[in-house]
Amino acid sequence: MRKLRKKRWVKPKSKGTAKTAKKSKIATVMSGTIKKEYLESRNVCRVTFKLPRIVATDAKCVRIVGDFNNWNAYDNPMKKLKNGNYTATLELESGREYQFRYLIDESRWENDWNADKYVKTPYGDGDNSVIIV
Repeated sequence: MRKLRKKRWVKPKSKGTAKTAKKSKIATVMSGTIKKEYLESRNVCRVTFKLPRIVATDAKCVRIVGDFNNWNAYDNPMKKLKNGNYTATLELESGREYQFRYLIDESRWENDWNADKYVKTPYGDGDNSVIIV
């Protein structure tokens, strides 16, 4: 069972095996469709982004674009799951903020509904999602 702490879901630690002792060096934080795993061994956060199928109905391709890839629209394609949702996992340097958006079929931009915050785009035509790691 998950516990609510500071408006974020935290995966409770399991007890016992050597396998879980290895996992204890990873702190997991869930915020809606974004899952953050902080790796203590490196200054890295493994972030899993999930885009619900309702946002990308009938999409042929979905990509996550942002500061982490210099806003390259061809990097970081998201994988379509059997249930219709899209997912991508990236390793991001901890202690930073990254602006990002989802690009659907190379023509439509969407924000993450559960981003840590939003900021205006440099073009003034909307907002970018922001993840803080």
